[in-house]
Amino acid sequence: MKILITGGNGFIGSNLTKLLLESNHQVIVIDNFYSSKENNFQDNKFTFINHDIINEMPNIECDLIFHLACPASPKVYLKDTLYTLDVNYIGTKNVLDFAKIKSIPVVFSSTSEIYGDPHISPQDEQYTGNVYPPSLRSSYDEGKRVAETLMYNYHINHRVPIQIVRLFNTYGPKMDPDDGRVVSNFIMQGLNKEPMSIYGDGSQTRSLCYIDDITSALYKLIIQWPAYEAPINLGNNHEMKIIDIANFISESLNIEKNYIYKELPEHDPKTRKPDNNKARKLLKWKPKISLKDGIEKTIEYFKNLD
Repeated sequence: MKILITGGNGFIGSNLTKLLLESNHQVIVIDNFYSSKENNFQDNKFTFINHDIINEMPNIECDLIFHLACPASPKVYLKDTLYTLDVNYIGTKNVLDFAKIKSIPVVFSSTSEIYGDPHISPQDEQYTGNVYPPSLRSSYDEGKRVAETLMYNYHINHRVPIQIVRLFNTYGPKMDPDDGRVVSNFIMQGLNKEPMSIYGDGSQTRSLCYIDDITSALYKLIIQWPAYEAPINLGNNHEMKIIDIANFISESLNIEKNYIYKELPEHDPKTRKPDNNKARKLLKWKPKISLKDGIEKTIEYFKNLD
C-alpha cells in the first residue's frame, strides 16, 4: 500500500514509518517540524513533503492516511494554544476533505487526554471524560475531542472510512528529550545528574506503553480493518504512581533517588489507566514489551543522542 502519515516525522510517526517501510509499504510523510526534529528519521526510502496541514492538502495519491499531526506534549502545545486548536480542527478538516475526495480511509491518532482528569478508573471508550474547556491545557484536550467529532461526522455524512485510536502514555526511542513528559524528563534528569522533578506528591498515576506495542496495534488496523463502531483505547493497563516510575527509572539508571517536588499543574490528570478490552477483542492485540525492557531501550536511545 501507499500510506500517507501526517506528522510522520514526530515520535510516533517516525516509528510507524520505520515499521511500514520494513513491511514493504510505500510511505509519504507530511510534517512541518513544528514539534519534531529534522533529523528524527534519516531514511531516503520514503517521500517527504514539508507542509502545514492547516493549509490545503497537496495533491497526493495514496491508499490510506494515518493522521498523527498535532503538537502532543504540554511543553509544545502550550507554546501556541490557538495554533494547537487550528491543527486539531482546521488541519483535521483538511485531511478529511482530502480523504473524501480521494475516497480513502483515515486512522486518527487521538489521546487519553480526551478523558481529562477522570472520575473513573480504568477509562473505557464510553466514558465521556472530565475536561474543563476554558483552560490553556484544553487547547489539546478539547482540540482532540473536536477532531474526533469531525472524524465521526465525515464518516456518517460523507462515508469516509475511519478508525479513531486513543493512545495512552506512549514512550520509547525517538522521544524528544526536552518534551516535558514523565519518562523523558526522568531519564534526562537522571543522566544529567539532576534531581527528578515530581509534580504534586507523586501519587498520580500513568500507564506506560512502549512505542513498538503501539505501532504494532496501528499496523493491525491495516491488515484487519474492523467496521467502525467507536474509538479504540491503545495502551498498557499496568498502572503506576509517578513516584514509582521515578524509583524504577532511578534503579534502571543505577543512581540514587534524588527528587525535587513541584506544584502540580492545573487540571493535570490524577489517574491514567486504559480499559483495553476492545483492542484485545477487535485487533487481537495486547502490549508485549515489559517496562524493564522498554525503559532500558529508551535509556540507551537517550544515552546515544548527539
